Formats: sequence, structure tokens, C-alpha cells
Amino acid sequence: MSQESSFRPTRRSFLLSSAALTAGAVVSTSVVTRAVAAPLALEKDVVKLGFIKLTDMAPLAVAQEKGFFEDEGLQVQLEAQANWKVNLDRVITGELDGAHMLAGQPIGATIGFGTRAEVIAPLSMDLNGNAITVSNAVWEKMKAGVEKGADGRPKHPISAASLRPVIDDLRGRGKTFDMGMVFPVSTHNYELRYWLAAGGIHPGFYSPDNTSGQILAEALLSVTPPPQMPATMEAGTIMGYCVGEPWNQAAVFKGIGVPVITDDEIWKNNPEKVFGVTRKWAEENPNTLLAIVKAMIRACMWLDEAGGKNRAEAVKILAKPEYVGADEKVIANSMTGTFEYEKGDKRRFRTSTYFSSTSPPIPIIPTRSGT
Repeated sequence: MSQESSFRPTRRSFLLSSAALTAGAVVSTSVVTRAVAAPLALEKDVVKLGFIKLTDMAPLAVAQEKGFFEDEGLQVQLEAQANWKVNLDRVITGELDGAHMLAGQPIGATIGFGTRAEVIAPLSMDLNGNAITVSNAVWEKMKAGVEKGADGRPKHPISAASLRPVIDDLRGRGKTFDMGMVFPVSTHNYELRYWLAAGGIHPGFYSPDNTSGQILAEALLSVTPPPQMPATMEAGTIMGYCVGEPWNQAAVFKGIGVPVITDDEIWKNNPEKVFGVTRKWAEENPNTLLAIVKAMIRACMWLDEAGGKNRAEAVKILAKPEYVGADEKVIANSMTGTFEYEKGDKRRFRTSTYFSSTSPPIPIIPTRSGT
């Protein structure tokens, strides 16, 4: 398996030697600048962190590119992973020091869902950022049941009830309605199931003996890695999906699908991704963990500073191949105050992903009672 990575050498020695000369310059009206503090005595100053190619890995990319990790005395290698399971497993085995994770993964691992390990989440990286997209063929059949506004455009949010004719038609022809989500303990799975059920479509049950989640299901949900969602739908393997950006906007850009609802319209301010490490690693490297989190908090604040004034620069960072690697226009569609549904139907939209407590409050993901 190949992984892409980003690595920057440290400038800690330069920062320390010039600290006395620059102390006066540190005082600023910038929220981000005020976050700077003296480097800690680190247990490890070279760390490798994993991520999945999604816009909500932005705090890691920004902390790297803006030098926030370096300010903490850290040399950080960021490495893209193939899927969420590989990402988590490599943290558990110690191949990665920490990683961008689904909010449910630390809890799932700790209770023994999949690979069992005590994993903690010291930082919630973002809120919201997902959407549900269907193929063009499905959208054409849904349209008749979708209410329109005075301007003739579909009214949002769109109910899953408009899928009923599609599912009934497929069933009559002996076929199934298949959709993708990213991982069983992901918010994508929960949001997709909630949306379907709210529209009268049975999303399926889990049981101790059957963990497919497809018991009695009218829509069959299965796992697909986020960057592969558009291609998998285009190939006809799935007819829709729930995923984070930019892979909903990528479907619009490619002309293969239509986002019908954002997760902001399903579960406002849901915890989406977290930064996760094993409890053992955290206990062995407390100062290193604190330094990583400090740098990432600065990045989160920078991303949301002054109503998102830095988002355009963030888009350019994320578009680099070592990070998300999608077209800048695709990333910008959900990062800079707009969202495109049907191709050409671009609407002003409160930015779909929030990264810092200067916007909605960021919840702490519990991994042990009271922690």
C-alpha cells in the first residue's frame, strides 16, 4: 500500500535563539498569534500522523504549512491512509503516532468494535461537513416528488420519502438500492440511516449475530473509502452515498451526481472528526501530545478566524496532492460560504465545516467516564 506524506524540518533552534529579539513582536490583535507559547520539553520531537483525504483534515495541513507544528518544536510527517480501518489500526500498532479519526472510532475501539484498544480523542477537529449525494439517474426519478420554491428550484432539505418510487421500481425488477457510507461507527452511517428512516425508508438493523446492518433493509448500506465514493457511484456499484467533502462536490463537478441534503440539515453541529491517539501513547508522551494539540488548535482558530477570511488560502493548501489533492474549485464549493446542489444550483450557505470554538462550540468526545 502506498501512502503520500508531507514533511517539514524543524525551525525550533531558530525560534529559541531569536525569542528574546522577537518577544515584543508576539503581542498582536490576532487570535492565532496570541496562541503561541514557549515550546515544551518533548518526549518525541519527530512524529508521524495519519489522515484521510477529506477537507476536514485541514487542521493538520494548516498546522504543517503555517509552521504551527514547528513553533512547538515538532517535526511532523503527515501521511495519507487508504481507509479509516487502516488509519486506526496503524495508530493502534504504533506505526502512526496519532491520526485524524472519525468521532466514533475512539469509542468503538475502546469498547471492542473491530480492533480493541484504548484510544482517546484529546481534540475534536471539526463540526459537520458531510452530505448525502445520489446519482443523476436516481435524482431524475426523485425530482417528481421534490417540492419546488418560488424560483423553481428544489426546496431543501429534501426528504428521503422522494426515494420511495425509486426503491419500489428497483424491487419490482428484482434489484436492490445500494448506498455507500464510510465506516460502521461513522456519523455518516448514523446520518444516512436517520435520513432514510425519517423518510419512511427502512435502513436496516444490526444484531449481535449479523453486523452487516442490512436486516430488513430497503436500502443496503455498505462501506466505501471516502475518495472512492464518486468513482464507485459512477461505476454503478452504489447509487448514492454519505461522505465528507470534497467528495459530494466532486460528484457535481464531474456531472455524475446531486447532493440532496447536508448533515448540517440533519444533525446541526455534529462532532465529525477528532484527533486520536492510544491512551498508552498519550501517557508516555504527554508533552508531545500537548504540543500537537496546541498547534492544531491554532490551526482550527486560523481556519475560522474573522468569519473565514483565511478559507481561500486553506483551499489552496488542501488542493495540494499530498493533502486532499482535489481541484481547488471543488474544495472551495463547501469551504467558502457556498454549496452546489444540482449542477449550476449554487447557493449561499453557512460554511459546511467549522473547526474552532470561535464558531459553534466544539464538544469533547468522551473515552472514559468524565474524560
